[in-house]
Amino acid sequence: MTDAPHLSNDPPEGDWADRMEQAVLDAAVQRAPALGWNGRMVRAACEANGLSRGDEELLFPNGARDLAALLSRRHDDRAMASLAEVDPKSLKIRERIARAVSARMEAGAADLEATRRCAAFLALPTNTDLGLKLAWETADLLWNWAGDTATDWNHYSKRAILSGILIPALTMRWFDGKDAADAFVARRIENVMAFEKWKAGKDFDAPLRRMTDALSRMRYGAKAPQ
Repeated sequence: MTDAPHLSNDPPEGDWADRMEQAVLDAAVQRAPALGWNGRMVRAACEANGLSRGDEELLFPNGARDLAALLSRRHDDRAMASLAEVDPKSLKIRERIARAVSARMEAGAADLEATRRCAAFLALPTNTDLGLKLAWETADLLWNWAGDTATDWNHYSKRAILSGILIPALTMRWFDGKDAADAFVARRIENVMAFEKWKAGKDFDAPLRRMTDALSRMRYGAKAPQ
């Protein structure tokens, strides 16, 4: 009787491309403080991992933009790992968002010099589209952790508002320090909560209904059809 095959409990390794992307990102984080976040940095990071220009073009067709996206998602993963130790239900909603934003800021601060170079790169007019997309991804993750289950327009408005907080908050964290960023986040969350309190109970659909009623009367006469 032959022995049963050994089944490892270790998680399966990612494929070569995934592992190489992370290795190149590690090298990029090391080199960005001296080289900046640019094509020269990408080439140096790839060379450090023995990649030819052909391999580089296959793995990173968008060059430094691809590595910027990888760095942002690494920081997202790092923040979510930190937040996994927190029960969001034990916090008020404003505390959840403050805690989530703080975790994301500190996740990026662990690679501070490289993160600063990457932030400057994403601030360029040619890269703002990517910066907005990555901020939305982060906002979505943080709201999901906070327990948001909205599926209507509130789903999108919450993420848009949080993206608008994240972008300047992260920039302040990288360049002005933690205290300035924390104070900014606290003020913005207070502003948002005050707006939500003011908005509660107000019928913002009323103008649209009045316009629809007016158009119906113009088309069908004094009384619109039921």
